[in-house]
Amino acid sequence: MGWNLTGNKERLLAEINITPLTDVMLVLLVIFMVTTPLIMTESFKIKLPRAVTSGTEIGKGVIIAVAEDGRISIDGKDVREAELLDVLRKGFAAGLDTTVVVKADGNARHSVIVKVLDTAKLAGADRLSIATEREPAQR
Repeated sequence: MGWNLTGNKERLLAEINITPLTDVMLVLLVIFMVTTPLIMTESFKIKLPRAVTSGTEIGKGVIIAVAEDGRISIDGKDVREAELLDVLRKGFAAGLDTTVVVKADGNARHSVIVKVLDTAKLAGADRLSIATEREPAQR
C-alpha cells in the first residue's frame, strides 16, 4: 500500500500483490502435470488371463484394453467400438508403432476380442498379440 499526496487530499492506493497467487497456480499446474499420466494409464481394471507359456511383455506398440463389460481403450483413452478403426488408422498414419498388444480381461467376451483384433489388422497392424499373466509352472 502507498500514500498519494496530491495537494491537500490524502488518498490511499490499494494494490493487490499477485505474486503469491501466481506461485500457488504454478504449483498446482506442476502437480496436475505430474499426476495426470498416472491417472490416465489405466481407464478400467483388467484381470488378465493366466498362461504357463506367457512370454515377456512387448515394451512398444499400441496397447488396446478390453474390459469385462466390453469397454475398449487405446493407450488409456476410452474408445467406442465404432470409432476404433479410424483411431487406429490415424495413429498408424501419424507414425505409431504398428505392433498391437490386446490386454483383455479374462472374462471379456470372445467376440469383442476377435472384433478388436480384426479391426487392428484392418487398420494396418503388422503384429498382434494378446497379453497374459505368467502362471507358475505346475510340478
